[in-house]
Amino acid sequence: MDSSNDIREFLISRRAKLTPQEAGLPDYGGRRRVPGLRREEVALMAGMSSEYYKRLERGIATGVSDSVLDGISRALQLDEAERTHLYDLVRAANEGARARAKRPMARKLQVRPSLQQTIDAMSTVPVFVQNGRLDAVSTNRLGRALFSEMFTEDHRPVNAARFVFLDPRAQTFYQDWKANAGQIVALLRAEAGRSPYDKALSNLVGELSTQNELFRKLWASHDVRAHTTGIKNIHHPVVGDLDLTYEAMDLTPHGLQMLMYSAEPGSPTHDGLQLLSNWAATADSPPAPDRPPLGADAKDDHL
Repeated sequence: MDSSNDIREFLISRRAKLTPQEAGLPDYGGRRRVPGLRREEVALMAGMSSEYYKRLERGIATGVSDSVLDGISRALQLDEAERTHLYDLVRAANEGARARAKRPMARKLQVRPSLQQTIDAMSTVPVFVQNGRLDAVSTNRLGRALFSEMFTEDHRPVNAARFVFLDPRAQTFYQDWKANAGQIVALLRAEAGRSPYDKALSNLVGELSTQNELFRKLWASHDVRAHTTGIKNIHHPVVGDLDLTYEAMDLTPHGLQMLMYSAEPGSPTHDGLQLLSNWAATADSPPAPDRPPLGADAKDDHL
C-alpha cells in the first residue's frame, strides 16, 4: 500500500463527491472544470492556504497537525469512519520507511480458550469473529451453520471478501449482493489505512483486483466505513430468507471483531434461526476456522 498516494486519491475522491451547494458556497454559475469542490474551496473552508492544502493532497503529510486534519474533515464533511481513515493515512505516511523496516512478522491471531468457551456457550445466536482482513478467526456452532456456504471453501483461512467476490454462490446467499460487496470493500479499505504494511492484506487485495472487475471499481472509489451495527439479509440454503440484526464488538487492539446476529422474537427470522440451530445440532458441522493446538506455535497471539 502507498500511503502518500492513498492520501491524494482519498482527498480527491471526497471533494469530488461534495458540491458547492452542499458545502454552503455561493454558486456563481458558469462551467466548472472539476466535479465537486476545487482545492482552493476546500482550503478556504478548512482555514488554510491553498498551497498548504495542495501540498497535503500531493501526499506530503510531514508535520500535519490534528487541527489541520480537523479543518479538512469539517470542510469535506467527512463522517467518523472517513475522518479516522484520513488520520490513519497521514500517520502511515509520516511513519514511512521506518515503519516498514520495523514491522513485525505477520502472526496468526486466535482467541483465548476461555473466550472460545464463552463464544461456544452463546448457543442461541450466531457468532462470527474476524480480523481486519475479514478472515474467520472463530465461530460458534450456530455461526458456522449460518455461514455454512462460506465454510465449504477449500481456501484457508476462510475469508468473507474472497467468498463474496470469487464464489458465485455468494450472489444467491446475500439478498443484496452488490450492497454487501460495497460494504466488504469499504471495510478492507479502512483496514488498509490502519495496516498499510500488512502483506497478507496486500496479497488479498491483489488477488481480488486481478480476478474481479467490480472489486477493482469499488476499491478505486476509496470509500470506507465502520463496522458497528446493521442488517444482514441472507438466503440460507437450508432455512431460506433471514433478516438479521448484527452488533459488532471490538475484542482487542489487534483488530479482531466479534459479530453477533439476532432476530426479533416471534419473527419469521427468529423461527428460521431456531430451525438452523436444530439443523446444526444434527447435521455434520462445517469445518471450524483453523485452530492450532494450544502452544503449537510460540509466535501465535492468544487473545
